[in-house]
Amino acid sequence: MTFAWYGHLTFKQYPRLAKLGIFAIILISWGLAFFEYIFQVPANKIGYQGNGGPFSLFQLKVLQEVITLLVFIIFTLLLFKHETIKWNYLVAFVFLILAVVFVFLNKEG
Repeated sequence: MTFAWYGHLTFKQYPRLAKLGIFAIILISWGLAFFEYIFQVPANKIGYQGNGGPFSLFQLKVLQEVITLLVFIIFTLLLFKHETIKWNYLVAFVFLILAVVFVFLNKEG
């Protein structure tokens, strides 16, 4: 989803892509997001406790958010060289990791 949501911001670097209108960008983004859904939906179905998996709905969501943030950081550092990670972003990321820890503390409830 990261590339689907933010990848088009790099299109200005490519003459053919820079001319695309918003509708074309939306279609490209939907096409890219489709491939993530191919993996995310079955992972949630298999991983959810209600279907015999090990994770609660809250645990699945918190994991998904932290994984998305990790991918976003890598994506941003590789494609947007002018963006920097500031101290407050790192602190926020630590809190998100702590959210994962806390959401997994009580596996029985």
